[in-house]
Amino acid sequence: MKQSITFIINPKSGVHKKTDIPGLIEDNLDLARFEYEIVYTEYRKHAIKLAKAASKKGIDIVCAVGGDGSVHEVGTALIGTKTHLAIIPVGSGNGLARHLKIPLDVKDAIHCINDNEYIHMDTVKVNEKRFLGVGGYGFDAIVAKEFDTGSKRGLWGYILTIFREFFKYNPLNVSIDVDGKVKSLPVVLCTVANSSEFGNGFTISPESDVTDGELELCILKPFSIWSAPLIAFNYFRKKRQSSKFSETIPFKKAKIKLTKKIAHYDGEPIDVREELIVSVVPKSLHILVGKK
Repeated sequence: MKQSITFIINPKSGVHKKTDIPGLIEDNLDLARFEYEIVYTEYRKHAIKLAKAASKKGIDIVCAVGGDGSVHEVGTALIGTKTHLAIIPVGSGNGLARHLKIPLDVKDAIHCINDNEYIHMDTVKVNEKRFLGVGGYGFDAIVAKEFDTGSKRGLWGYILTIFREFFKYNPLNVSIDVDGKVKSLPVVLCTVANSSEFGNGFTISPESDVTDGELELCILKPFSIWSAPLIAFNYFRKKRQSSKFSETIPFKKAKIKLTKKIAHYDGEPIDVREELIVSVVPKSLHILVGKK
């Protein structure tokens, strides 16, 4: 019996043209093993509705064809279900896909679906919200919000946004409670990492593992402009920052209090409450992965 796949294509994500994707699916998907349908999102959060409908219908695999926002919408809709998530990464950052070794080439990503290798992945719960890979409450949240409203997409869109916002940013004051140990401090980044990177190779937590049952709280403290090139270089070469500037706290549940109620989850900007309860939800999502 063939497995069923619903491909949910976001026609507006990233810089990759989407008109050739149906043909690539037809030519490269193993049609002896899979039957499929293609649906398109028409508005923000439409993918959530489409993914839930597919799962309720009993579809075996729902594939998000888009960027991190599309993956976030489809993936969070499938948490706790039997339906597997697949990814064809055609967005601007593709952070979770990169972490899971899913190829960025569309043909290779489809062949990855044919391989049908999957894991039981942890996800993240923050109050009533969910996300999959990385969420943040500092400078990254500002960048996510500005990038979301800007017209420039792709890597250069991120770079321009970062440079434009960096010199205007004031560190955020946060209070963090992990296992009753409380610390309050100003931060540039206060990032909850389940997976390792934001996207485009920018690796915030190189040792994160989406199957280990815990999360990492990655803190970047205020630094001088002269330190910025080395800090950026370390993120892109997947190295830990100097302890002078950063701290990584493994946890399963934490309380975070913010002075500015702005955040991003999987790159999607979101307004949040002042007090957040963050916890890992172990092995709550079935997801197809690439070969190591």
